[in-house]
Amino acid sequence: MTKIKFFFAFAILTLIFACGQSDNTPKADGAAVFKTNCQLCHGADGKLGLNGAKDLSASPLTEEERVQVITKGRNLMLAYENTLTADEIAAVAKYTTTFK
Repeated sequence: MTKIKFFFAFAILTLIFACGQSDNTPKADGAAVFKTNCQLCHGADGKLGLNGAKDLSASPLTEEERVQVITKGRNLMLAYENTLTADEIAAVAKYTTTFK
């Protein structure tokens, strides 16, 4: 009887963990990634513009376009594809949309 209870408990926990994160919300902390990697040039509010950095509060880029720019870089901005994970890039792109 104990083995059966253990099996069902294990099966239920497995289902919970397998289905728990079904949305596409990034799991990385976009604010923390931004602060570490982007804030120097863009500023805490996205408006600093150091070294030619764009004002993120006025940016017309979509979240997908921001992912592309962060991944591949543009003009003087470095590419982060070898520095950040895809999840971190998605999280920081989503976070930068909050500056609008």
